Amino acid sequence: MCKMNVLEAKTNFSKIIAMLENHEEEEVIVARAGKPVVRISLVPKKSIIEKLGMFAGEMDLPSIDDENWDPCAWSDEELKEVWGDLV
Repeated sequence: MCKMNVLEAKTNFSKIIAMLENHEEEEVIVARAGKPVVRISLVPKKSIIEKLGMFAGEMDLPSIDDENWDPCAWSDEELKEVWGDLV
């Protein structure tokens, strides 16, 4: 964790972003008058489940029995019904 004052953060903002992106620092704390006021960190990457959440309400997926589910067993018609033009 890196700490700096507002002026340093303002002057080195691009460097702060680079440090975070390169995982040199996990977060940067910015202080005003010696008191921490802001935490800067990377935005967490979304999991595939969160990304698929953007389709909520847009399509109905068949229920999946995890033990027996085999996507390769789906017919072309079933795939087209679920994924539409994405197939």
